[in-house]
Amino acid sequence: MSKIIRIGTRDSELALWQARTVQKQLKEQGYQSVLVPVKSMGDLVLDKPLHELGITGVFTKTLDIAMLKGEIDIAVHSMKDVPTVLPKGIVQAAVLKRGNYMDILAFKHNEEFLSQKEAVIATGSLRRKAQWLNRYPTHEVVDLRGNVQTRADKLEDNDWNGAIFAAAGLERVGLEFENTIGLTWMVPAPAQGAVVVVALEDDEFSKTACAELNHKETEICTTLERKFLNLLEGGCTAPIGALAIIKDTNVSLKGVLLSVDGKKRIEVEFTSKLGKHENLAEACVERVFSRGGKLLMSEIAGVSKKPDVYSTKKLTTEQVARFDTDITVDSEDFIQISLNRIPRLALKATHRNVIITSQNAVEALIASINPDELKFENIYCVGRKTKRLIEKRIGKVTHFENSAKELADYLVDSIEGSTATYFCSNLRLDDLPTILADHKIELTEIEAYSTKKSPLKIDDAIKGVLFYSPSSIESYLQENSTDVIAYCIGDTTAAEAKKHFSKVHISKMPTLESVIELVNKDYE
Repeated sequence: MSKIIRIGTRDSELALWQARTVQKQLKEQGYQSVLVPVKSMGDLVLDKPLHELGITGVFTKTLDIAMLKGEIDIAVHSMKDVPTVLPKGIVQAAVLKRGNYMDILAFKHNEEFLSQKEAVIATGSLRRKAQWLNRYPTHEVVDLRGNVQTRADKLEDNDWNGAIFAAAGLERVGLEFENTIGLTWMVPAPAQGAVVVVALEDDEFSKTACAELNHKETEICTTLERKFLNLLEGGCTAPIGALAIIKDTNVSLKGVLLSVDGKKRIEVEFTSKLGKHENLAEACVERVFSRGGKLLMSEIAGVSKKPDVYSTKKLTTEQVARFDTDITVDSEDFIQISLNRIPRLALKATHRNVIITSQNAVEALIASINPDELKFENIYCVGRKTKRLIEKRIGKVTHFENSAKELADYLVDSIEGSTATYFCSNLRLDDLPTILADHKIELTEIEAYSTKKSPLKIDDAIKGVLFYSPSSIESYLQENSTDVIAYCIGDTTAAEAKKHFSKVHISKMPTLESVIELVNKDYE
């Protein structure tokens, strides 16, 4: 432990408190260190709101550069100031135990202004401003910048009713106001109250030293909050709040997105078991988007660009993220699926050969009966995802192909016996039943789910449309023109598309992800 760790920090009172806390904890673990204070752009430029500086990581960039130049070994930050994607070569080394994550209102005289139509509140945070205006729409919010003491002095010197501060910041510098209110209704900034240490990716000594300071519960919560922020593509230019809390064996994540003027607010919350919480942020963001979040983000960014492509199947946040950044995509389900209740008597019988061409049919089966009661001797299916779902929920798949026609051709030569049971949709294609009938294979069809067309008129500016079945094409054509590129999931869908569209592209694999790759390649 002979190496002296150089701790980079801003030179504000709060930043130095955080750095000294890290220094103290390192000393307790037997490590020597020295502080290296520097000024950031956020400290130097105090006459503009943060969102107008146009810099990602306005308080952290100077320290990042110093670390990459070898002038410091680690940097200590208020975690809420750190961009959700760290610069290449820099990694998160530790998150200290979280302090008070709440926002508080410091006010001068009394609380009467809260019930009055006119009042002036100061804050430099878009998130705080938007939430305050959402609750008190007739109040005025003015900009307030500077370190904690500077902002406190400005509150005293102006005719404002109050100013909003992070509780943790006040506690850490020992600043107390005579009159304060905890804003329990205000969702804090992602990772508010947490202190993070970053280091160079290849600096094993510093990473090992800092790992001993890491507080696991805080790491879990702040990771979820920052992932929510990252998936919304927000920074200091968007009013976004997030708070994750662990209670007993559960983790809950609350997220909020607002318009800058506070008139629009989308708030969501999900809870999961600890250890199975990895997708909480995705679930929250998906719910935000389903409630108009994407349009709101575009409004905040001043973006009026219309979508380039449209998916006839509703896409998840993760799937949307697969598109190249210069491609704008919108999506909606052009087909509505409803699972049928399959008679138990039919399901409890022994079926020598079973044919399944869709994951929907699998879902209908397991919704109708305990899979352990099924007596399927041979299962034949279409698609790798369907195969995986069958083997996870029902049993081993005897054989699968990428299309119904290919499966039918295989069965003609390889099926055991001359009968089969087909769990299908009310709008199933004729290929498989026709081919089997032509070869004297008797097929019993059981309608496992219903497919209903749900057409929607899309913008005329759309250049390409993603299709996943012939039915989705039929639904699309009820309201829209054929003057687009049709991106198709497989040969069967493409065959239907070629009847109507002059430009048809087919994915290499029959998966949604492969169709997205097809679009990305086409737009290169």
